Amino acid sequence: MKADLYELLGVAKTADDKELKSAFRKMAMQFHPDRNPGDHACEQKFKEINQAYEVLKDPQKRAAYDRFGHAAFEQGGVGAGGFGGGGFSDIFEDIFGEMMGGGRRRSTGGRERGGDLRYNMEITLGEAFTGKTAQIRVPTSVSCDDCSGTGAKPGTQPTSCPLCSGSGRVRASQGFFSIERTCPQCQGRGQTIKDPCPKCSGAGRVMEERSLSVNIPSGIEDGTRIRLAGEGEAGLRGGPSGDLYIFLSLKPHEFFQRDGADLYCKVPISMTSAALGGSFEVTTLDGTQARVKVPEGTQHGRQFRLKGKGMPVLRQPQVGDLYIQVAVETPQNLSRRQRELLEEFEKLSSKENSPQSSGFFSRMKEFFESFGE
Repeated sequence: MKADLYELLGVAKTADDKELKSAFRKMAMQFHPDRNPGDHACEQKFKEINQAYEVLKDPQKRAAYDRFGHAAFEQGGVGAGGFGGGGFSDIFEDIFGEMMGGGRRRSTGGRERGGDLRYNMEITLGEAFTGKTAQIRVPTSVSCDDCSGTGAKPGTQPTSCPLCSGSGRVRASQGFFSIERTCPQCQGRGQTIKDPCPKCSGAGRVMEERSLSVNIPSGIEDGTRIRLAGEGEAGLRGGPSGDLYIFLSLKPHEFFQRDGADLYCKVPISMTSAALGGSFEVTTLDGTQARVKVPEGTQHGRQFRLKGKGMPVLRQPQVGDLYIQVAVETPQNLSRRQRELLEEFEKLSSKENSPQSSGFFSRMKEFFESFGE
């Protein structure tokens, strides 16, 4: 018993053309042999849903099927002789053109778009701050001068492919349906070259190292991609060139760390400067000096904000901030006199001098004593 065509596509008998097409697209992509290599069950399923769609998308065939079932297409009934025609070819191109990276391929006279290129560039944080114009050298393919990109020997021209008559496609019919495929003789170009250009061997392009100028705008961020349209590989036989993509990465800076438009810098200060207060100067990324005031009793890890001393924002008038984090340094290699002074200071110290440490141990003691009650 043959399967119901509506059930094969997973739609109701009241489904309209849009629902039929949507269901077919989904199932065709699921069971297509290219996605299931070697799976004969998927191949058979693919053929069945093709046949189902060929019937149901045609109003006359659908009406005949709704009335007589599969008998309408057997023994000379309405629509006998197979489902054939170019309908499936059209939907096939519509669906699987997307899968293969575009819509229906048509002959372009042998011209094919060149490939895109990637170039990795590393810049410093200072260069990202100021911006720069960089000169790069990129090995790539360029249009052949001898044949002007046609691929044919100078004085000759490509000829129309005799197998596909210049369309770049050939159609094969088998059983209930027909399908268009890329012409095997011209590989879909629609043209053949009898006398290839000696310089480019018929490709219409040759390898060459090009020098390009790249504008790096101020405020550029790590991982940014810059596109240079038409600076990729030259197209085959005079086709359009691809694009060049510059992928930027920033070298680590010795003093500054970046977070968006803000910069962070860790500065060590002495224990006495933190206790007594004072000030110090830091060099910002633009090369100017900025003074940071340290109040009396500054603790380790405290941050000071220098407004407008960070990174510029890409193509915006705003500028980020610079955050200075102090790291209080404990004295080392003490002399005898220094040790005596510190010991004397320790004896004179009270809880008010170190409220965090004294308070911490008091709370810790109370916490554990509460468990013993």
